[in-house]
Amino acid sequence: MAITVKAITLWRREIEHRPGALAETLAPLAESGINMQVLMAYRFPGNESRGAVELFPVTGKRATAAAERGGFTSYRIPALLVEGDDSPGLGARMCRAIADAGINMAFVVAQVVGRKYSAVFGFDDQEGARSAMSLVKMAAPPARRASSSSRKRR
Repeated sequence: MAITVKAITLWRREIEHRPGALAETLAPLAESGINMQVLMAYRFPGNESRGAVELFPVTGKRATAAAERGGFTSYRIPALLVEGDDSPGLGARMCRAIADAGINMAFVVAQVVGRKYSAVFGFDDQEGARSAMSLVKMAAPPARRASSSSRKRR
């Protein structure tokens, strides 16, 4: 199974929790033609009037300028972007491997589209994120090879 794990930098902005706040925040990025791969927006538990927006990637001068116009700043929480082929129990295996190593996660956001998954794992510290990289890779099942009966015969 093909799996990629890479360290990423999320960009974040706190917003008011009200209709239109997210759209207004994203407008400078959209107007600049910046395409986001990851977007998370949420209300703060216990403070229903505030929320946050986090996104990735923000790279290059144009994207950085647009993100800054939208009020975003580079967020210093260590995070990993994990992508690959989905399989039953994959998320549980990755989380178990991280937990068994005594690493605390700050958050996880995952999604499956078709047969592919994408997840962002956030960690309390850089050391945890670094250690989790290899653990997540090991938790993924090995790539399946075509059996001899399924190969075309000549």
